[in-house]
Amino acid sequence: MADTWIRLLGPPRIESPERDFPQPRGRKAWAVLAYLALQTAGTSRSRTAALLFPDAADPLGALRWNLSELRRALGGAAIAGDPLGLALQPDWRCDVVALVDSAGSRDVDPRKLDGQLLEGLSFADCPVFDSWLADQRYRLENCVQSLLYDASLTALAAGAAGEAVELTSQALRRDPFNADCTAVLVKALVALGEHRRAREQVTRCGELYHRELGLPLPEEVRRALSDAGPAADPGIAANAATVRSYLDAGEASLSAGSVDRGLDQLRAAVELAGRTGDSHLLAESLVTLSGALIHQAGGRGAEVADYLHRALAAVAPDGVSRTAAAAYRELGYLSVQRGVPDHAASWLDRAMLAAEGIPDEQSRILAIKGMLASDTAHYADAVTAFTASGILAEAAGNRRQQAFSGALLGRVQLLRGEVEQAAASLDRALGLVAAEHWTAFEPFVAGLRGETYLAAGRLEEAAALIDRSWVMADLAGDHCYMALAAGAEARLFLAHGDLAAAEHWINRGLEPAPWYLWYSARLLDAAAEVAIATQSPRASEFAERLGALASRSGMREFVVRAQSHRAVLGDAAAAEAVPWLAKEIDNPALTAFLAQRHGG
Repeated sequence: MADTWIRLLGPPRIESPERDFPQPRGRKAWAVLAYLALQTAGTSRSRTAALLFPDAADPLGALRWNLSELRRALGGAAIAGDPLGLALQPDWRCDVVALVDSAGSRDVDPRKLDGQLLEGLSFADCPVFDSWLADQRYRLENCVQSLLYDASLTALAAGAAGEAVELTSQALRRDPFNADCTAVLVKALVALGEHRRAREQVTRCGELYHRELGLPLPEEVRRALSDAGPAADPGIAANAATVRSYLDAGEASLSAGSVDRGLDQLRAAVELAGRTGDSHLLAESLVTLSGALIHQAGGRGAEVADYLHRALAAVAPDGVSRTAAAAYRELGYLSVQRGVPDHAASWLDRAMLAAEGIPDEQSRILAIKGMLASDTAHYADAVTAFTASGILAEAAGNRRQQAFSGALLGRVQLLRGEVEQAAASLDRALGLVAAEHWTAFEPFVAGLRGETYLAAGRLEEAAALIDRSWVMADLAGDHCYMALAAGAEARLFLAHGDLAAAEHWINRGLEPAPWYLWYSARLLDAAAEVAIATQSPRASEFAERLGALASRSGMREFVVRAQSHRAVLGDAAAAEAVPWLAKEIDNPALTAFLAQRHGG
């Protein structure tokens, strides 16, 4: 039997290939359905009624009428209970449920997902729901775009270059500035032998960036047009021994700080592995190169994602596999940093399945799961993940992983206002960083430790560590840590009452473009605070930029903070939305901030 679909993207409707279903009557019925579909943990009747029927004489009665209307139309769905939940029968599907579900999105064709959530419907009479709807539209648009991108990479890795062209072309119709999708499109055209079209695509991209953004052609698009020449001497025998020799040499070079040489050696390993015909050796080499590009060279674009998809295509990733687990983990890490939490969860769930019985890999995956939970303001889940990761890392003797997980645990504690616990976690992480001579990670830990001093009112100690964080990040050219340190500098000078210096540091931090979008959101949050304090006309701009980024990326606390900034600037609808949205987030520091700022 063919599936019946509840389509909430685009004009809402119920579709069945076998018979016509009655459609729910009224925009509020569709609004209830969309809200329940995206509240996977359920939601109380009273909260739903207050959200959607704020002016009704009997909000709960209005909700009951709309629930009856939905039950009349949705024969294959159950809507019941308190908290309310939506349960679909096996032959019924809902596009937004499938899109955000970490397992269900694997068999969803992204080409059929088009249009905005509840397109054509407006809810100006429900300002808080209207705010929620705007946030979800950003989020789902980002999900669809990411699904098109991932599907195109999977198709390209499987040799279906024509399908990759179709998928990336649709993605670029939605977002013509997406350099990663452009790079995949160029790679797919080259794979099809359509070199003229590939060159034309690169030219159009360059003209678009220059005309609209005043920027040069993105490097990843330029690289996609032509593959690098042979990395290994063609006279070298291609066998497991030579491949492993290059892998070992590459890792040794990277450990010694010779990044370019190490990457060249790992590329040679990939080329030789491809010539051996050993798919598992090729997958291992691709994952090793990808990891080096991500963590040593700041690689985040289509090149790295292509390598990881090629590795998964080579390794046949069903069942337990260290290589597959690492590839899934890295794809999850990239999705976390790109701000696509729903798809990050999907990759990381698959990583944990592939890593069964491999505790050192589980430790790495749990740390990324903790990042995901922290970024989306599920702080209790983040603490659980980081704690478990640290325990496994200690058992494995992996001090760098201990430092990484411990520092991110300290970040959660700092965000929640647990200053003493954060200081203790970060001091342990700094000790491990020093023992490992891990200077690349020190700016992150030192900057956060400086912010704990700032939170405690110890401004002199804060300045010493925050200044060190900035200098080390700047010397390394690490845009993420530069944004973190610049925001901390701005908060420090705000505490001193030096608004001009705070504004200066905001401007410095906004110059680089961090790949990890959480850093951008945190800096924009500080920028809005400083702009409000200085009565700068840019305050509204910063609040709007923060709101759009946070909504698109599922960063729930920053959504609340953006609405708070808008409320301070006179937006009455935002003022209504702040307490409603904040109630879903367990963060005493956020609660205290909002109470002090807005009263009550």
